[in-house]
Amino acid sequence: MLPVVTPVGVASAPAMPWDRRAPERGGPPSAWALLPEDLAALGCPGRPGHVFARLQRTRTWTPDRLFLSREIRAWLERETDLSLPAILESHPSADGSTRLVLGLSDGHRIEAVHMPRNPGDPRITFCVSSQVGCALGCTFCATGAMGIVRNLTAGEIVGQVLAVMRDLGPDRGEYLYLVFMGMGEPLHNLDHVHRAIRVLCHPEGMLLSPWRITVSTAGLVSGLEKLARMEPRPQLAVSLNATTDAARSATMPVNRAWNLERLRQALDAWQLKRHERFIFEYVLLAGVNDTLEDADRLAAWLGDLRRRHNVNLIPMNEHEHAPYREPSEERLQAFARRLHEHGCFITVRRSRGRDVQGACGQLVRRAEATMRSAKPAPRARPRSA
Repeated sequence: MLPVVTPVGVASAPAMPWDRRAPERGGPPSAWALLPEDLAALGCPGRPGHVFARLQRTRTWTPDRLFLSREIRAWLERETDLSLPAILESHPSADGSTRLVLGLSDGHRIEAVHMPRNPGDPRITFCVSSQVGCALGCTFCATGAMGIVRNLTAGEIVGQVLAVMRDLGPDRGEYLYLVFMGMGEPLHNLDHVHRAIRVLCHPEGMLLSPWRITVSTAGLVSGLEKLARMEPRPQLAVSLNATTDAARSATMPVNRAWNLERLRQALDAWQLKRHERFIFEYVLLAGVNDTLEDADRLAAWLGDLRRRHNVNLIPMNEHEHAPYREPSEERLQAFARRLHEHGCFITVRRSRGRDVQGACGQLVRRAEATMRSAKPAPRARPRSA
């Protein structure tokens, strides 16, 4: 990271919400986030690799139970938290996706989206949350209207995946694609997010490939630079949504701390591996960032990245928490054509789940209501072998 120099006589900028670690829940360690070496260090009876595999592979579960010995069951119940997020609401979309509301053990709720592919294709994309709320306050995003409530623990993130796999599938990690594009800024909760990724990619567990995990950021450069040094390293998606610092700062407050030039410096230092590609997300807001001049500036900012890496154009998914509107189809296609003329590799993304408020930028829960109405999530009950 480049050093930050404060001129003499100039006060340093006040800390922003994303500069402070979000609140976290306490309690015993979640069983779902413990690696084999953690289980061994904590004194888990039996073979740690076997216990880990039983916890992580939902296809070995009987309904609501884990196939484990009485001794291991007793140890897990005594030493760890076995609660799983509970699916409280399910909202199927006409396009085949399902918006899910999950209850956490402290009464908070989060949202996720389960997205099957074409009929006959076993692959599933699952959009997961990393926080309750979000600190970044992007003005077009419903989650940003909540503010930050707390981080999800690694166990809650993994448990979110396992709970949905158990109830909706797939039953094997080889069919799962995971995108951290739900509630929260993943890089504001990077320690827990990366611990969850390590667990999900472990060869004795789900064995999910990091190539099939995408972490999306609004441009939190401090976290981006930390993630660049981590292994396993997921795919990276960067939400741009404007082509000048003035316009981006107006809709994405994080740009006031990490502007477009600084963001580009961080990407240039990423040291891409041969198989890696960036994904650039650009939400089109009618009359705000959808002009041909914006397309020209976007191509110029991408520079040499425009031909190897994908730009996802996403028409605004309208919701009550933002005043913006979706651009016309003509405006969208003109923007896409101009980028194509500049040599950009582009995809127009038609967000799934729009009819059930499950599309990009539409996920929101009112935290003050959830604490009163949500019931604690049930525990997964181990079954004796």
